[in-house]
Amino acid sequence: MSTIDFSALYAQLADTELAPWLETLPDTIKNNFNAQRWGDLPRWLEALEQLPTVTPSRIDLNRNAVQVGSSDDCDNTTREQLADTLRRFHPWRKGPFNLFGTIIDTEWRSDWKWDRLCNAIEPLTGKTVLDVGCGSGYHCWRMRGAGAELVIGIEPTPLFVVQFQVLQKYINDTHVHVIPARMEEVPNKLAAFDSTFSMGILYHRRSPMDHLLELKDTLKPGGQLILETLVIEGNEGDTLVPKGRYGKMGNVWFIPAPDTLKLWLEKTGFRDIQCVDVSPTTTDEQRSTEWMTFQSLKDFLDPQNNSKTVEGYPAPQRAIFIAFK
Repeated sequence: MSTIDFSALYAQLADTELAPWLETLPDTIKNNFNAQRWGDLPRWLEALEQLPTVTPSRIDLNRNAVQVGSSDDCDNTTREQLADTLRRFHPWRKGPFNLFGTIIDTEWRSDWKWDRLCNAIEPLTGKTVLDVGCGSGYHCWRMRGAGAELVIGIEPTPLFVVQFQVLQKYINDTHVHVIPARMEEVPNKLAAFDSTFSMGILYHRRSPMDHLLELKDTLKPGGQLILETLVIEGNEGDTLVPKGRYGKMGNVWFIPAPDTLKLWLEKTGFRDIQCVDVSPTTTDEQRSTEWMTFQSLKDFLDPQNNSKTVEGYPAPQRAIFIAFK
């Protein structure tokens, strides 16, 4: 079975502050990215090899749908082969992408999240950036488009790592990487990133305080945290702890009020904390498409009252916080 070669990444990290990660990273990748653990991995890697070879006439990482090439870069037969092969990586969760005129209309309009935060954060120009739980790497590409010098995404789901490689096949940018790894597999007190993003992760953690401390440990002194998570309306100290599922998700542990989350950030040692956005998640932003045909947000809401989840909890709204180590 062919696999993905991470040797260029290892060589690149060797001369940086990320070099200590190399003590564990090859074993992490070997353990997390193997067919014994993930039976569908050979199928996804085979599809990756079968993508047609096309040279993009343009690459634009600053468009809402990250653009690779144009429809004029290949003939109709090649374009149809590309589209058919791209569908073999279903489901596509984060995006959208435009590959040679084929629009991958992902479940999430991840560009909306980017638009909410991009003008509020410190510039990424020349920075080393970590994206925790990055999915297919959509936001990694947007970070690179914003001028980041090196972007590393960590993502435990192999399908999403392979989806990133689909884009990388054509973009071929050695300054952007997605690694099959979890947050707890990043070395303690690495302190090597200028900016760390954690978006849509905190509520999945059994211990949100520990997650915030892990995030802080990835940052250089003065480094920037961009944290996006579910919140509820309420006052300092208010936190929703779902009894069972939340929006049909079984792994939601804590959903704080914004003032509660600010307090958590203060207690874990962050400073200059700002909440820069609170927005409800709508069925225009998260929905089923031909590229993600499973259930989505409308199926997770009370059909009689969309201000509630099917379990009766407040419908999803998300906040974006910026804080500094």
